[in-house]
Amino acid sequence: MAASIEFLRRTGPWKNILLLGLLIPSATALIDGLYCGKEICYDVLGVTREATKSEIARAYRQLARKYHPDRFRVGDPGLADETPESAQQKFLLVATAYETLKDEESRKDYDYMLDHPEEYYSHYYAYYRRRLAPKVDVRIVILVTVCAISIFQYYSWWSSYNEAINYLSTVPKYRIQATELAKQQGLLNRTKEKGKNRRSKEEIREEEEEIIRDIIKNKIDIKGGYQKPNVSDILLCKLILSPYYLCAYVAWYISWIYRFTICREEYGEEEKLYIIRRYMKMSQSQFDSLEDHQKETFLERQLWIKENYEVYKEEQEEELKKKMAVDPRWKRYRRWMKNEGPGRLTFIDD
Repeated sequence: MAASIEFLRRTGPWKNILLLGLLIPSATALIDGLYCGKEICYDVLGVTREATKSEIARAYRQLARKYHPDRFRVGDPGLADETPESAQQKFLLVATAYETLKDEESRKDYDYMLDHPEEYYSHYYAYYRRRLAPKVDVRIVILVTVCAISIFQYYSWWSSYNEAINYLSTVPKYRIQATELAKQQGLLNRTKEKGKNRRSKEEIREEEEEIIRDIIKNKIDIKGGYQKPNVSDILLCKLILSPYYLCAYVAWYISWIYRFTICREEYGEEEKLYIIRRYMKMSQSQFDSLEDHQKETFLERQLWIKENYEVYKEEQEEELKKKMAVDPRWKRYRRWMKNEGPGRLTFIDD
């Protein structure tokens, strides 16, 4: 040792650093906490690095039967020096070795660690990335989630639609019209049944209600949030058809620029309503739920022109202010804000 130090003293500083690096033991690939720890997984299973998957599985089954806690018996001739605790530890080690080597990707990472022991951080990253990665394909999770949302969406729309039909069935205006149509079609003018085919009044009333509901469904076009659900409107179909919708929108936008910006064509009724809807910041379903006379008023006032729409908007705001000024609920609220609002300090008497 003294001779080595004397040799280092006589050489230069850079040579000293190089020689000290040679004297330090090389890094080991067996790291506690990674794979089989200080043991080599191949040695744990008693196989070579060239072993096939079937050989690895066979070795695992033999050792698992030998060290499994349910099969272990104290005093077994083949396990004379083993205790239940040591046998359990060996069983866990055998299971870890098998989990490491049975998967091709995991085995590749482990072999790379044995061949490149100096890349500590790379080994840690590869190990924990694979261990903490989700076991289920993310694409399957997304697909199942989208399908669940679509099913819930579709049935909730059907529920809203049925609620709207039930409500319209109770409105006298629509009920009378539906009843008249049913009589004209001969659905309510059937002869009374006799004998065994005779039905109770309750059954006849239920049949008449169902006829009225069917007429309302067929004759009334419900728009907006309570319209009849369409399969193409659910999330899953929209995602599947999104490339088509995107191409259609690009084509429509290019056509719009060409027709109304380059060629200076006049707007049609559909285009005018589209511009008005955009100014009002309403969705298509919200705009469709408006009455026809309201849309006619928009067209009469030429609200597709920005200046006309600004005037209309100011009028609506002034009208809203007047309604709020005479509304007794709004008056009570303003009185409360003035006298007992959230910013007022009060004291509790003892």
